[in-house]
Amino acid sequence: MKALDELNFDNRFAALGDVFSTHVLPQPLDAPRLVVASDAAMALLDLDPSQAREEVFAQLFGGHKLWAEAEPRAMVYSGHQFGHYNPQLGDGRGLLLGEVYNDAGEHWDLHLKGAGQTPYSRMGDGRAVLRSSIREFLASEALAALGIPSSRALCVIGSDTPVWREKQERGATLLRLAHSHVRFGSFEYFYYTRQPEQLQKLVDHVIAAHYPECLEQPQPYLALFRSIVERNAELIAQWQAYGFCHGVMNTDNMSILGITFDFGPFAFLDDFDAGFICNHSDHEGRYSFSNQVPIAHWNLSALGQALVNLVEVEALREALALFLPLYQAHYLDLMRRRLGLSTAQDGDLALVERLLGLMQLGAVDYNLFFRRLGEQPAPQALGKVRDDFVDLAGFDQWGHDYLARIASEDAAGRTARMNAVNPLYVLRNYLAQKAIDAAEDGNYEEVRRLHQVLARPFEEQAGMQAYAERPPEWGKHLEISCSS
Repeated sequence: MKALDELNFDNRFAALGDVFSTHVLPQPLDAPRLVVASDAAMALLDLDPSQAREEVFAQLFGGHKLWAEAEPRAMVYSGHQFGHYNPQLGDGRGLLLGEVYNDAGEHWDLHLKGAGQTPYSRMGDGRAVLRSSIREFLASEALAALGIPSSRALCVIGSDTPVWREKQERGATLLRLAHSHVRFGSFEYFYYTRQPEQLQKLVDHVIAAHYPECLEQPQPYLALFRSIVERNAELIAQWQAYGFCHGVMNTDNMSILGITFDFGPFAFLDDFDAGFICNHSDHEGRYSFSNQVPIAHWNLSALGQALVNLVEVEALREALALFLPLYQAHYLDLMRRRLGLSTAQDGDLALVERLLGLMQLGAVDYNLFFRRLGEQPAPQALGKVRDDFVDLAGFDQWGHDYLARIASEDAAGRTARMNAVNPLYVLRNYLAQKAIDAAEDGNYEEVRRLHQVLARPFEEQAGMQAYAERPPEWGKHLEISCSS
């Protein structure tokens, strides 16, 4: 186990040169202090949580100190935002401090979000606020605990630095970990600025660093695109199966690794609503829950467009066509497991879709339904959840068909199997808001407690029943602002 000053650096992306990023130093926060840290994220870097000193975290990630081996860079990229191309975006408030590798040889980016102005700040102040930093920290670690691929969050640093959004708030930073911060928009930038040599250099870097198996294929660039399609099909299936809404699926927020990335106004579904919009700026519902599948497909097509000078168009189309069937296969597999089904039958998709229609009509709590369905033998469990539905006749028919379907399944261990995939605790927006309200008053205990509960989402924890309940009416379907 290591201390923070013993990390091993290997700044591969910085070595690509100034065309890809700009050297920028972080701007220090006033009176930095540790708000919350993740032991699980520390373990990814072989850090010893027992040796983690709050003042060291505050100084390093509050912008006051830097490793000698660090080489902070603001990365350049572009992207399609709400369907419209923006020619230059880039790290406007974040810095890739450097890349480190652990004892297993895994490389991790250290990315400091809220580090101050860069050449890509676009009239912004380059800061992040405490509320958005806490939300991303909680979401990153909660998704990882659910088994959903995500960037990770090492810590949040609060401060006395004033930051103006809709009102005056306090600045904060978040130290984000990922194997790469290259995104779809990184490829788009070099394609649309007509820099083919630099685009190929970036593609070669991504393959060498993150997809070396593609070098064994006859067409490595095509193999890369196909791999990105496959990873994103599985990711979106997990989002949909667990009711996660990203909120801003712009191409600059899509990772080439197929991980959940760049959190903004995200939400987990409370009551099931296929049309739920979690971003109050999304007036047309482009990024509604039900649209996440077609939008992911659209974003992948935008990535494919950026590769047309490296791969034949028809080959790109064929690879892109894999997305929907792969998504459907992953999604149905997950939903079968959530329903306690370990075998596949032809009518399973219809059974799932009928259930979701009934849940929509009755505004049934999405994740709690599945948990309660598995906590007792099926006939008793159906009776327990029945009162949540409006169309009782429809639910009774569905329950009859569900019982017939599981009759061929092994009843032994059903509860354990279902509890292993159906979380008792999810990051509801109202829980995050309560923790944020306390943190903004200087009390970080609720943020830390909520983080610890969400670190074990499938396991019932003594004294934590309040975190497993349905939200109050004020806490349902909260729409969150992009501003941070």
